[in-house]
Amino acid sequence: MLTKRDLLRSTAAIAVIAATTAKYTPAIAQNKADWPNLFEAKDIAEAGFIYGLPIVMNYAIMYEYAVDRNSGQFKAPFNQIKNEPNVYTYKDTAIVTPNSDTPYSFVWLDLRAEPVVLSVPAIDPKRYYSVMLCDGNTYNYGYIGTRATGSGAGDYMVVGPDWKGDTPAGIKQVFRSSTQFSLAGYRTQLFGPDDLDNVKRVQAGYKVQMLSAYLKQTPPPAAPTVDFPKIDKELVKSNFFDYLDFALQFAPAQGNEKEIRAKLARIGVGPGKTLNFKDLPLEHKLELGVGMKEGQRKVDEAVSNAGKAINGWRVSGLPGDSAHYNGDWLKRAVAAQAGIYGNDPAEATYPFTRVDSDGRTLDGSKHNYTLTFPAGQLPPVNSFWSVTMYDGKSQLLIKNPIDRYLINSPMLPGMKKNADGSLTLYIQKDSPGADKESNWLPAPNDTIYLVMRLYWPKTEAPSILPAGAGTWQPPGIKRV
Repeated sequence: MLTKRDLLRSTAAIAVIAATTAKYTPAIAQNKADWPNLFEAKDIAEAGFIYGLPIVMNYAIMYEYAVDRNSGQFKAPFNQIKNEPNVYTYKDTAIVTPNSDTPYSFVWLDLRAEPVVLSVPAIDPKRYYSVMLCDGNTYNYGYIGTRATGSGAGDYMVVGPDWKGDTPAGIKQVFRSSTQFSLAGYRTQLFGPDDLDNVKRVQAGYKVQMLSAYLKQTPPPAAPTVDFPKIDKELVKSNFFDYLDFALQFAPAQGNEKEIRAKLARIGVGPGKTLNFKDLPLEHKLELGVGMKEGQRKVDEAVSNAGKAINGWRVSGLPGDSAHYNGDWLKRAVAAQAGIYGNDPAEATYPFTRVDSDGRTLDGSKHNYTLTFPAGQLPPVNSFWSVTMYDGKSQLLIKNPIDRYLINSPMLPGMKKNADGSLTLYIQKDSPGADKESNWLPAPNDTIYLVMRLYWPKTEAPSILPAGAGTWQPPGIKRV
């Protein structure tokens, strides 16, 4: 089964695969005489990989969730909502660093024929919820929910990049996707295991309709059927640019994309190009492979150095809309690799770390750790916060004996504070003992990746905002 960590890592092997492909066949996508020279091709492939990584990652998830009914991760067909009746566990592998705070709901939107109307019910203001709209470029182009639109009921319309119709009466807001396929990701706060039925009732109130159904009109002609190419961790090794080429046909070029799109066209990627990697000459495969490997190296390095280092945590405001990235393709790739479909900093801020307060790699197979919040210095949020444990290699949730994947603020009443009022979390693979188990965050028997989530962070001091320069700082993790 494909995981996004597999997707990220597998491309690095492409040069080896290309080198073993001795058979020479003429390039279909690009005449050899038009192909850029060796160094140009390598540089284009490097830049194209960085630009295309979030797009291909998104396509892989969309394929598993909305296209391939046998993927094991399939949710629902396009324009139909799938409410998850529980929080994510180690069994959920399609998205790296998934949150386990809020049951998800998903709608993959096909906006080609007509807009889609998303309706939400009135929700208790004490229960946080959000609907994040994220398109095929991985731009967060809009929010519905507690912070953005309030807790009242409402109808909201999502339109494709070329939509030119009128806004019907009753629609509170219109959101425009930059791509024809898009994602609406719902997060509904869960207060605890005994609250799940209440969350299900909230989810039952989420409604998705095509605009014609909302208006009780005859629907327009259906969009053409799409033959979505299969993607998995083996195919992506040699077909990365094929997938990018496919996805770009549904993503009209924006003004800041002209330069990178022109470069990609030189290696056969773009509208009307139809790249086919396997039919390229060996030397062209090698050029692309070397460029992709260098692109991956740069993304890995940038993820490690994202934002500002504070007590071992990296604090950054990576995700956002098109204006937020402003053509910085490396920043967009880093946001996707660090945790695709992350929220804007104002919606949720995500300090993350792989090291302790002294900069040493976190490794649950060798050491135990503690994380202590001083009295009165818990994460400052309008909603809630959490600390989630992931496997350091895959960035997925880990199987553990107490089925606990995080510690969050709704759990505070059942946790033990120290005599001075501080709160200590015990981060280790084995139980710290019955007297401390309420504060235990189980770790893998391997390297550790930790993510703190601050939902709807406060803007007044103390605050983590602006990300990396706020007055509140996450405390460092101590090796025991």
